[in-house]
Amino acid sequence: MEPEKTRDPLRILQTLTLSVLLMVLVGHILVTGRTILLPMVIAVITVYIHVTATDWLSRQPGGRLLPDWLRQIVVLAAFIAVIVVMGSIVTAMAGQVQERLPDYLANLTDLLDRAFGRFGFDDKPDLTGMWSSVQSSFSLEGMALNALGSFASLGGMIVVVILYASFLLAERKYFAVKLAVALPGEGSDRAARLIDGINRKIGRYLATKTLINVLLGTISFLVMLLVGLDFALFWAVVIALLNYIPYVGSYVGVFFPAMLSLAQFGTLPTPILMTSMLIGAQLGVGNYLDPKLVGREVNMSPFVVLAALAVWFALWGIPGAILAVPLTSVVLIVLEGFDSTRPIAILLSNNVDAFQKEQAA
Repeated sequence: MEPEKTRDPLRILQTLTLSVLLMVLVGHILVTGRTILLPMVIAVITVYIHVTATDWLSRQPGGRLLPDWLRQIVVLAAFIAVIVVMGSIVTAMAGQVQERLPDYLANLTDLLDRAFGRFGFDDKPDLTGMWSSVQSSFSLEGMALNALGSFASLGGMIVVVILYASFLLAERKYFAVKLAVALPGEGSDRAARLIDGINRKIGRYLATKTLINVLLGTISFLVMLLVGLDFALFWAVVIALLNYIPYVGSYVGVFFPAMLSLAQFGTLPTPILMTSMLIGAQLGVGNYLDPKLVGREVNMSPFVVLAALAVWFALWGIPGAILAVPLTSVVLIVLEGFDSTRPIAILLSNNVDAFQKEQAA
């Protein structure tokens, strides 16, 4: 029996060094190539959503009668309609906020006056005067131009994403053939298993998370509508979208309508009641539905999710925070697919039962 060979410490150090350099290089590419890579990644996620929605439609009684190309057109039309409606909501809200702003400032001033008077402070803030000073210090025309530029940039990005997604959908059915030719033999089978795992897990995650977010947005809309908050539909959409960001997104979404309620009502009881109901909905979804439905689709430990959120937010900002979970899931699936990196995937996972059963088999 031959003695076990010891591993060369120099080779281990070299491997670690190359791994760190590779991570730094990938991070640099992600940051510098954000304007190019981000629309591509969003297009891929859009394709996942489109395919999942099309498959769901094909299982419905009426959808089964439609040909596949017509189902895809119906889903695409619904996607474009959602974007148009959201744009209309934002545009309408911008004009209404400008009209209601004097009332908001007056309500906040009255609320602060009562609070300062109760605690015996003589110097009371003049919010109307402060707002006038802000308006005189900043050019509203310049701010409007910047806002229009941001909307134009966002619109251009949406067009690019739709263009990328259209080509990806057109080439999707030929990808398996290309993969078999590019990686013949065992390499093709392994790559096919990895891609199938990514498609299945990301598709289920996006479908489940979207369903939960729609439910949360609906509950939030009903709560805000019940108390009579302005722009309830807009804030419900914001809460639903921000809930894609793990842990902190939904609570950030609650902060904005809570502040608006103070300005609209000028009292504490109604904002406190509304905020408590919104946070209650967040806790119910975050503590029950999310772990039960999303947790089984994305097997990542809470620390890994939080770390991924921080990393992707640092790289790509808010879009990176929204895409943190699906992008990290792809990395974990790839790590699981190779024997040399599977231990890393196990350490980053939340539930290792599947790995234990695989080792015992």
